[in-house]
Amino acid sequence: MTPLTRRGFLTSVAASPLAAAAAPTRLPIRKAVEFSMLPASLSVAARFQLARDAGFEEIECPTTPDQSQAEEMLAASKASGLRIHSVMNSEHWRSPLSSRDPAVVEKSMEGMRTSLRNARLWGSDTVLLVPAVVNPETTYAQAWERSQRQIRLLIPMAAELKVVIGVEEVGNKFLLSPLEFARYVDEFESPWLGAYFDVGNIMSYGYPQDWIRTLGKRIVKVHIKDWANRIDPTIKKRVPEYVALLEGDIDWKAVHQAFADIDYRGTATLELAAGDAAYIKDVSRRFDRILDGV
Repeated sequence: MTPLTRRGFLTSVAASPLAAAAAPTRLPIRKAVEFSMLPASLSVAARFQLARDAGFEEIECPTTPDQSQAEEMLAASKASGLRIHSVMNSEHWRSPLSSRDPAVVEKSMEGMRTSLRNARLWGSDTVLLVPAVVNPETTYAQAWERSQRQIRLLIPMAAELKVVIGVEEVGNKFLLSPLEFARYVDEFESPWLGAYFDVGNIMSYGYPQDWIRTLGKRIVKVHIKDWANRIDPTIKKRVPEYVALLEGDIDWKAVHQAFADIDYRGTATLELAAGDAAYIKDVSRRFDRILDGV
């Protein structure tokens, strides 16, 4: 037998599955935070700087119809070096694209047009859109058809401005499986329409690692939050609720591996409750643990 040299021993250890499992690779994902999480008592510029000082690289801002406020956001972004990567469209819940009322739909469309113009001003590459809402007045099939019809009217503007529309799965009783979500996106046959995947939103009816692998390259942006089933002492039953990051039921190591498997290299944005500077720094550190896979 050939004697095992020190170099050969180290090489064999590095190549072993045990060594690989012990040292997960940090995901090449940029850390972002929701503007709404930052203390409302601070100025816009101070909120941006706080996020930057806490270790965030990017930020997601809400639809801002007021031009002076939009310019203030842009100035704060430039001063802090914190890029506004995405716009959180704000009209889709009050005025869903799936409504049967043309006036409601037009409000939703104008909200999206404003969001797309915000994105162009800020240098953002994505606008988040909740595409439809299923309710007693709107069937699932109607939500599918109506929302796709309106989104197709928005795609030319998105293409002209070079901004991707990212549709998100939320508590709207719509897009309830990863296969459906993938089909919904694919039917547009457009590079300007993708999936904005929320890790926490699907925990009541699925597993994020499954959705991530199914959606694959369709995912353009990601929201990060945690979720758990808790015992409600008043009714003595388990009820779902969003909880502090890393304190819920999400298998973050499995999520880490799924993002690695699809080679996701975009941005992930924390979408949690608001808090002070100490809180923002704490959730940033917790976010680092998720990206590091530990």
